[in-house]
Amino acid sequence: MFTSIAGMLKGTAYEQFHNWQAWHNMFREQVVNRIDENLFKALFSERMGAPNASIRVLLGMMSLKEAFGWSDSELFEHCRFDLLVRSALGLFNINDALPTESTYYLLRKRIHDYQAKHQVDLVEQVFQQITHGQAQVFEVSGRSIRMDSKLIGSNIAWCSRYELVHDTLGLFYKGMDLSSPSKLSPGDTAALAALSLTPGNQVVYRSNREDVQRHLANLGVLCYKVLSVYSEKENKYYSTLKRVFDDHFRMDDHGKTELKPSTDIASDSVQSAFDTDCAYRDKDGAKVKGYSINVTETCDEDTLNLITDVQVDKANQPDTSYVKPAVERTSQVLGHKPVDLHADGAYQSPDNMEYCKKEEINPYFTGMQGPPGRYDLEMSEGQLTVTDTQMGEIIPSRQCKSGKWGIKTEKGYRYFTWQEIDACRLRKQIENMPAEKRMKRNNVEATIFQLCYHTRNNKTRYRGIIQHKMWAFLRCIWINLRRIMFYVEQICQRTEVLAQNMAKNPSFFQKFIGKKVFETIFNWYRTFLENFDQLDLKLLFNRVHFS
Repeated sequence: MFTSIAGMLKGTAYEQFHNWQAWHNMFREQVVNRIDENLFKALFSERMGAPNASIRVLLGMMSLKEAFGWSDSELFEHCRFDLLVRSALGLFNINDALPTESTYYLLRKRIHDYQAKHQVDLVEQVFQQITHGQAQVFEVSGRSIRMDSKLIGSNIAWCSRYELVHDTLGLFYKGMDLSSPSKLSPGDTAALAALSLTPGNQVVYRSNREDVQRHLANLGVLCYKVLSVYSEKENKYYSTLKRVFDDHFRMDDHGKTELKPSTDIASDSVQSAFDTDCAYRDKDGAKVKGYSINVTETCDEDTLNLITDVQVDKANQPDTSYVKPAVERTSQVLGHKPVDLHADGAYQSPDNMEYCKKEEINPYFTGMQGPPGRYDLEMSEGQLTVTDTQMGEIIPSRQCKSGKWGIKTEKGYRYFTWQEIDACRLRKQIENMPAEKRMKRNNVEATIFQLCYHTRNNKTRYRGIIQHKMWAFLRCIWINLRRIMFYVEQICQRTEVLAQNMAKNPSFFQKFIGKKVFETIFNWYRTFLENFDQLDLKLLFNRVHFS
């Protein structure tokens, strides 16, 4: 009676607090209340019992943090003293207890450890469950989907090869059990201890190029000695050090350690000792050490569209690998397969085209990877017409016994496979694609912008692929909520205008839509206006769709 927040508010503040279209009420109904806490049973043993705080509240706090770009301290400050934030989490009384910081961090750690051990993403399951419920209530069509990807940087510093090896050896020394005798010689142990005390960037700053190369060669010898006498069970950084050694060093014919050329280093090599999951990629001049994020959303006209799938992988992952998982997960969320798929040329591949054909999906790729060939190929009535695009000449062709088609050129014979012929046909289809189909993919870039809105210099505040997945799903939950709020606002405005026009000229509407339909609509609006505050949101939309 004396601690209810609603009971303390009067006038406009009371109305705004109880406005069902306000973000805090929508967040509670469309996000927090849709979370199934049974998904997290595996994190808690039967002997220990349930957690000491609501999983819904904790997941809601995580989502609000990514929604507003708060730090952890800002999150708890808002949750303690902001009435709207407390209402969004379902804390209606001023003395309702908020989960402590230790409980919040422990749940995040358990989610992280559970995914690392069992390869099961619980936050992804929560996202799919919430989005599925929203799609059912608001009758999201999902006939057409579109997707796009973006490279995002991890929260790591750019470092040279020397800094990477130096810092990894320093971390290995910090992970050693110093209470037991070292397996290395006293000199090597002292060298490791010195590396742990001095950051690698300071050594690079004080040294010239020749000194850095000499130091790096010495570090390679030290890495080999460490890896020879220790094992993965004795030090948690052993596997990281081994990866770094294999990425940058090799043994010569005389059994000595030598440095690999920089051109032989793979893009999925270790980029930082503090984030071993990220990879390197240079895309159109934009160099990123981090991850690739693929977003899939519905794109039907004049209806609500939601993000249905998010995929996070290493930065060197090709876009072609996202198509099949995105379609399958979108089908699970919507309850049916999409009909049209819109994406750019980076997603186009023979395998994806075959997959779309098998699943009866219409692919609309706006381009193809690689430049067009010199020869234009067109198959008509069993005969291949070959046109030299540079000379503008039609060259006679004939089919060989192997099934290929060949032409005679100045340099000899040129043969075309059926795959090349089909690729030429597909390229023509893409070039002749209607403008409305080609432009339909573009708006997904706005979704990518909203996803990365709170990043700084295109870098997140997290390290590791599991943390980035959690960030992406929680951020997309908020983006979907904002879309629902905007959609609800539009519907309410339309109903208000229609009700006013009905009152002004009811005979016109009765004549236009028929007496029976008119009476149904008129009676419903009368009930709607009389019981506006008591109407359930789901009931409202189930009834309003007939118009």
